[in-house]
Amino acid sequence: MQSNFDFDTEKLAAYLERHVPGFTGPLVAEKFSGGQSNPTFKITTATGQYVLRRKPPGELLKSAHAVDREFKVLAALANTDVPVAAVYHLCEDDEVIGSMFYLMEFKAGRVFWDPALPDLDNAQRAAIFDEMNRVMVALHSVDIDVVGLRDFGRPGHYFQRQIDRWTKQYRAAETEVIADMDTLIEWLPNNTPDDDGQLVLAHGDFRLDNMMFHPTEPQVMALLDWELSTLGHPYADLAYQCMQLRLANDSVLAGLGGVDRKALAIPTEEEYVALYCQRMGLQGIPNWNFYVIFSMFRFASILEGVGRRALDGNASSDKAGQMKGLVRPLAKMAVELIAG
Repeated sequence: MQSNFDFDTEKLAAYLERHVPGFTGPLVAEKFSGGQSNPTFKITTATGQYVLRRKPPGELLKSAHAVDREFKVLAALANTDVPVAAVYHLCEDDEVIGSMFYLMEFKAGRVFWDPALPDLDNAQRAAIFDEMNRVMVALHSVDIDVVGLRDFGRPGHYFQRQIDRWTKQYRAAETEVIADMDTLIEWLPNNTPDDDGQLVLAHGDFRLDNMMFHPTEPQVMALLDWELSTLGHPYADLAYQCMQLRLANDSVLAGLGGVDRKALAIPTEEEYVALYCQRMGLQGIPNWNFYVIFSMFRFASILEGVGRRALDGNASSDKAGQMKGLVRPLAKMAVELIAG
């Protein structure tokens, strides 16, 4: 029985030959196993390798899986200090493979799924975390007018709009009543810091396993998975990554909770934030707890959507059902931070 992610490779090859210079079929498509969002495939031909990202098939939540936005931001960042893969073509015709997709460059490198980096030594670990920090600063330093992304999101009131968006997404995907999520939905709008006017290109899912590293060097070759990117507040990316590092180190979603970071030469959250502030010319970040709480709520809402897709049979990973199980503990952690 064919998976609902299968498509006609001959039809796809013929289409790409017409629209991508130098592309020659036939092709072989292999689905990457990682990721919870847009199904991603390695495309191999006699003359080269590519990556294809598509929307999942089936009924989807409004504004989710926006591969056209991914394509736009990747194209805009091509000549900046932000490392990204080159993009070749966006197909908005659902008839080709069943949903919108785009084709981009294939890069051969390393993806680290465990932030404890068990296969590296201490000097390498420290260098990897420093490089992640550098890439985030490069992203937040992009001039959105120069790269043509001034219209990539609305200016101002970022957190208010995000809280509203992810509340609606959570309610649309909700599979059970979770009291802590209800608490966060009430608390967040009433405790949002004043908008300080900062507006940057925010990645939205900035974490270690969304980066392709050089095969041997601590250098990011490509920042991946731009589905949630928008014009937003820089502290959203920073707090999101730090939130990830607070999570348990387990087989479902590896974090650094309970890991002896000092022994591994991995910076503490305070050190990582201080390094970011130093590079960005900041004197510190007031209301840090709010940004972490917001990140936990937002991530829990995303995972509820993953769980809904698993129930509906549209999940792009076999871990989707397990990811749903993280919603309750994430919400609990966030509510505990409210209490201080």
